[in-house]
Amino acid sequence: MHAITITEPGGPDVLAWTEVPDPTPGPDDVLVETVAAAVNRADLLQRQGHYPPPAGASPYPGLECSGVVAGTGEQVCALLAGGGYAEKVVVPRAHTLPVPRGLTVEEAAALPEVACTVWSNVVRLAGLRRGETLLVHGGGSGIGTFAIQLGAALGATVVTTARSAKHAALRELGAAHTIDYTSADFVEEVRRVAGGADVILDIMGAAYLDRNVRALSTGGRLVVIGMQGGRKAELDLGALLAKRGSVFATALRSRPDDEKAEIVRGVREQVWPLVESGAIRPVIDQRVPMPDAARAHRIVAGSDHLGKVLLTLA
Repeated sequence: MHAITITEPGGPDVLAWTEVPDPTPGPDDVLVETVAAAVNRADLLQRQGHYPPPAGASPYPGLECSGVVAGTGEQVCALLAGGGYAEKVVVPRAHTLPVPRGLTVEEAAALPEVACTVWSNVVRLAGLRRGETLLVHGGGSGIGTFAIQLGAALGATVVTTARSAKHAALRELGAAHTIDYTSADFVEEVRRVAGGADVILDIMGAAYLDRNVRALSTGGRLVVIGMQGGRKAELDLGALLAKRGSVFATALRSRPDDEKAEIVRGVREQVWPLVESGAIRPVIDQRVPMPDAARAHRIVAGSDHLGKVLLTLA
């Protein structure tokens, strides 16, 4: 088969469409013939040498894909520890999801990683409830566009940060309030429109830690899932204690297989009905042929896209 390999750590041009050995499934695995894979920022970090795959995972980038199970013809999408940028992928059966009714196989590639990440953090961990306020940072990203829709579908008031050019589209997805982080203080804005956020989904890490704590309402929960703004920051425990707040930091890729399987089951039970009803839809900005993965990485790095960039195979 062919796969996108990383010839050496570096820029997009180190990605190469290369002939490689076919993967071999184990007793609990399925072999998926790939139709599409989605690009995530973690893939860019892996390409740069900053985010190596877990032990035993495929060395090729790609945390989610969709396709057809070899031998059965079953149409699935899958949560991966790696390997999505390839013509064939081996994945534990328990990490696959059926293609939701109403979506094409290709469209389904935009869902597994974001659905599992958002649901496991916003609902399962932070316990977002109807009537609460959810603050989503980076609302124009794949994670952001999905979190906005899920929060709105669950009856929360969704506030999001993004550049102003994306605000109209994010309001159409269900955001009640949009904040341009380049010109406004999101702490003041969240306090003004909602009195504070009950749950914050953060991709920035260190750069936003202090302001996120200040933006929390009493009993608020901050979930950090990314470090685009750095790894280290000072935490004012007094401010956190005064709000009886909680801070969680989680990662999905490195979790044991049984934990991932539990998350996938939860997504199928609680999120897939919302997708099939139309309450949540995949937001796809562009489709790029998989051999041209370097171009897709440049698009994602530029941050002008809305939602997902897909790598597709004929």
